Amino acid sequence: MAGLSLYFEDSHDDLDDFGFDDYGSECDGIRITAFLDAGQDNLTPLGRLEKYAFSENVFNRQIVARGLLDVLREFSDNENDFISVMETVARMSEDGEPTVRAELMEQVPNIAMFLHESQPNFPAAFSRYLVPIVVHYLTDPNNQVRKTSQAALLVLLEQGLICKGDMETKVCPVLLDLTEPSSDDDYKIEAVAIMCKLVTMLSKETVEQLLQRFCELCSDARLFQVRKVCAANFGEFCSIVGRDATEKLLMSKFFDLCSDSLWGIRKACADCFMIVSNSTSPEVRRTKLSPLFSSLISDQSRWVRQAAFQSLGRFISTFANPSSTGLYFKEDGTLLEVPTCPSDRLGHKHKPAAKHTHCHRTTLGPKKHFEMYHTSKMNQYNSPLCIESSNGPTVRPSHTPINQDGRSTPSLESMSRGNSGSDSTHTPPQNQHEDQNFNSFLYWRPPLVDISQELEMLKGQGPLTRTEGEKEEEVVVSSLDPATCFQIQKVLDCLQPHMDDPDVQAQVQVLSAALKAAQLESQSEEEGQSESQSEEEGGSESQTPEGGEPDEESSQNRVETQTPEPPTQQAKDPAPTEEQKEAENVIPQQLLDQYLSMTDPAQAQTVDTEIAKHCAFSLPGVALTLGRQNWHCLKDTYETLATDVQWKVRRTLAFSIHDLALILGDQLTAADLVPIFNGFLKDLDEVRIGVLKHLYDFLKLLHAENRREYLYQLQEFMVTDNSRNWRFRYQLAEQLILIMELYSHDDVYNYLRQIALTLCSDKVSEVRWISYQLVVEILRKMYACGAHELGLNFSNELIVRFCHCPKWVGRQAFAFICQAIVEEDCMPMDQFAQHLLPSLLSLSLDPVANVRVLVAKALRQSVMEKAYFKEPGSAYLEELEETVMTLQADKDRDVRFFASLDPDMVLMDTSALI
Repeated sequence: MAGLSLYFEDSHDDLDDFGFDDYGSECDGIRITAFLDAGQDNLTPLGRLEKYAFSENVFNRQIVARGLLDVLREFSDNENDFISVMETVARMSEDGEPTVRAELMEQVPNIAMFLHESQPNFPAAFSRYLVPIVVHYLTDPNNQVRKTSQAALLVLLEQGLICKGDMETKVCPVLLDLTEPSSDDDYKIEAVAIMCKLVTMLSKETVEQLLQRFCELCSDARLFQVRKVCAANFGEFCSIVGRDATEKLLMSKFFDLCSDSLWGIRKACADCFMIVSNSTSPEVRRTKLSPLFSSLISDQSRWVRQAAFQSLGRFISTFANPSSTGLYFKEDGTLLEVPTCPSDRLGHKHKPAAKHTHCHRTTLGPKKHFEMYHTSKMNQYNSPLCIESSNGPTVRPSHTPINQDGRSTPSLESMSRGNSGSDSTHTPPQNQHEDQNFNSFLYWRPPLVDISQELEMLKGQGPLTRTEGEKEEEVVVSSLDPATCFQIQKVLDCLQPHMDDPDVQAQVQVLSAALKAAQLESQSEEEGQSESQSEEEGGSESQTPEGGEPDEESSQNRVETQTPEPPTQQAKDPAPTEEQKEAENVIPQQLLDQYLSMTDPAQAQTVDTEIAKHCAFSLPGVALTLGRQNWHCLKDTYETLATDVQWKVRRTLAFSIHDLALILGDQLTAADLVPIFNGFLKDLDEVRIGVLKHLYDFLKLLHAENRREYLYQLQEFMVTDNSRNWRFRYQLAEQLILIMELYSHDDVYNYLRQIALTLCSDKVSEVRWISYQLVVEILRKMYACGAHELGLNFSNELIVRFCHCPKWVGRQAFAFICQAIVEEDCMPMDQFAQHLLPSLLSLSLDPVANVRVLVAKALRQSVMEKAYFKEPGSAYLEELEETVMTLQADKDRDVRFFASLDPDMVLMDTSALI
């Protein structure tokens, strides 16, 4: 306790034996504001603060700086005293000792939080006194003080403790000064890092003021550290300033950085390539960024090539067009359908989606213990976010949850809900005439060119029929005369100047297909007549169409293109295959070839040993971009990845196979994904958990007959490589609750009942908790379907298995299940009272107190609160009251507590008893 004298005396002798570190370790339990207490002097607390804040003893000044938050709390009741303290802090910030300044700056975030909470009393204190100190320390000559100031500023920004006005009027001007060409190198490097982190928190107008300086810093020839920071944060600037500024000002700088002499800078460019691509037009993306990315893929540095291959799938995903895929990514990473048109959406009646929940335990009884959610959100796909700006949406990377192997896993959950459709809150704006710009996954776009007059000319000429339920428009045109073909061609000519717009491209494809179909039909009739004549003449030799068909090997991995041609030329072409009719020019072929090469073993040796895992991770995004009509391009690659010797590759595919099924549709899923899914079911636990975690999401996409085959395999999930892997069984129980809606009550009773009973006896309490809810849902299914006999049989099984269980844990489980049944109303109360209540009441005499506790809790909190039991005429009321009175006189105080407790009171957590 010798160190206490340092609080009260200006004695240099005492410092001989105690340094700063010694004091900190020895006096952790001492109140740091003890120097404010009355001592040998007659000074007021403010006077003593003044004395020690400007003491000749450096250590005393450090102690004052370290205890500033407590000092402010001491004087927060009086505004005048509080202002005096803040003025003392402002004077202390000019202390000549760097350690004092650093100590002061370390306390700024905590002080800011305190002031934020006390803002009604001190609204401008932080902005007036502390922000200037933080800004001033950015230019402090001492490196430690500068670093501390930078760290404090970032915390203030991330926590939203500094207002935008202070950022724009106080922080930004200093950063601009520090990034001047003549500024000190260390200051410039540090200021660039701060400026790049600050840009995401500023308004677009302020960022545009910083844009010119950022462009200059990207070309800093003297400091590679500056260029590297700029490259690492290039995507953020692009996403904020929008498409016009990106293409006009930033794109040339990005090209320079991608060809920088230092590989670290080129690698940083590869890492942010997707965000940059999302901030450009489709034309720039295809004609400029695609060749630029190819140069990074073939870079001489292995680290650059590695980063480029990791970003390749994400870059390809920026070519996705929701108008052709019928899907778009929501901000939270989920995939939703793009409505065809407002009228269709308003006229179509969707069935409400089934509501499901996950188990979440609280202290308020079974109903609160098992709040269930529809699907888990642990593995959301790493997709861009849509950020609105005046020039259209910009894109920022989303932060995704991490799965069990440490990677964020692609997930397109919450999209398909059978026939339930999508929630109105998840759909794009219905007004299609807004000034919105298409960008990658985003469904926003500028208004289409007005071709209503041209389309009017087509009315009455030939029926245009849209097939209901299709993702893409199919136009069937029959009996088109030459005049009608001329009118269609006139519309196509009007659309040609607007081919940069993806929707115009879609319209061109529709009209071109209609025109070509009519001409080919006419051509086929002429050829049929010619062939008939040839057969009559004995000629059996057939001519090969001009141009021929490519061999199968070369066409297998090629994305087909379909370009509108003049009618005269189209009439000469052979009839296209079905794939050619459906395929479109989605991405440059070179990018697809590079992506497919990621499964080449040579790439693992020369680029990255985990390149196959990166390929598997991004495959759903690539598949969505190409569309199901081009699945043939990816099929072999997917099968190769599914049989990769690395279990991490197979695990990645297992976690996203339900997403791929959603993209491909039921036919391709049944043909190409079901066999792979079946293989994953027999794989290692690390792979099986991927399909188990999204079992419901996959099964609901299958036809009923295919789905039923998996009922026989659900029992296999009970067997794991490691019996300690209880989370596997927990996930199984969660999924069984969800998939129950996919099967009949007979299937549920015959196949899920025994699994549920087994899980209810699991050694791990977490598994038992979720399994109790599974039992409740099975009973709900039985009685909801009118299968009362099956419900009664199941209730009897619960009595035999749990109420009469020789182990007290089983009897306790019965009490909890009964409480959950009552609270969830999963069966008629008369049925409960007749078949289950007598057994529950019998447990009130159980020899184990932990059982009686839950019986008291179930009766007092749930059963006796039901109108069926509490009404005066109830046949069970008297028996219930007698049982509760007996429990209120129990020898165990916990039993007495729960038997006497008001049902409306918040109860203590009884999970430890389970």
